[in-house]
Amino acid sequence: MALTKQQVMQVVSRYIGVESGYLGDFSYRTHTEFYPEYCDIDDIFPDELAGTTRERFIEILSSQTAARQSRILRGVLERFPVDGRPEARARFKPEILRWIAELDGEPVVAGPKLQAASTSEVVRRALSDAESLLRSGGPVSAVDRVHTALHGHMKALCAAEGIQLPEAATLQKAMKELRTHHPRLRPAGARAGDVSQVLYSMAATLDALNTIRNNASAAHPNRRLLGDPEALLAINAGRTIFTYVAQKTSELGPEPLAPEPSANTRDKPPF
Repeated sequence: MALTKQQVMQVVSRYIGVESGYLGDFSYRTHTEFYPEYCDIDDIFPDELAGTTRERFIEILSSQTAARQSRILRGVLERFPVDGRPEARARFKPEILRWIAELDGEPVVAGPKLQAASTSEVVRRALSDAESLLRSGGPVSAVDRVHTALHGHMKALCAAEGIQLPEAATLQKAMKELRTHHPRLRPAGARAGDVSQVLYSMAATLDALNTIRNNASAAHPNRRLLGDPEALLAINAGRTIFTYVAQKTSELGPEPLAPEPSANTRDKPPF
């Protein structure tokens, strides 16, 4: 899960509060200090963005991964306690806590089969959003969107089949466990071992590119680290993994990037 634009706006207007275009009691300086002091994130640089503190905060929170959005929301709750706007914040704080739990990957109240089906649709939307972001010049955000959605879907598929994962399992680890234990994804047929290696490598590629984006140093602002070709590599890896898994688990995957196959090859597997 990642926060939607509507959720980001609700954090701003319903919890923190805005006055004359400024977010809470943030100055430009205290807004910059907020991320390392309250969120333990030292590679966000609001001064490099245009606009008011409100506009900068919205852009920053919207572009982060789920894990970093969770840390920022925790920082918001600490930086802006309920007693600052007692009625509004007390009413909306439980909603923010629920979002934090979802961003952290905690179980939601739903059957695992339903959860896997719903995350499948999230991946489809993420792939569509990623292509739009690429066209509008947002390759880094596109990679975040695809990785977060696909990672959540793999974990949901594991949960649906009772496959245990470590708490901080990577996308590659989730793919390996699915390939080993999921009844429809176990290696079988010709060159099964080679197919497994391709899948693991592609998942590792997506993990690695997302790590580059998430762990920029202070000397290299993160939005400059990943270019369009690398972002497209990650997005296409995510699309291929999802299409393969969807077909193997009898779901309808996204439309392929390649030309539509002819009738005599339509039913052949993707590898």
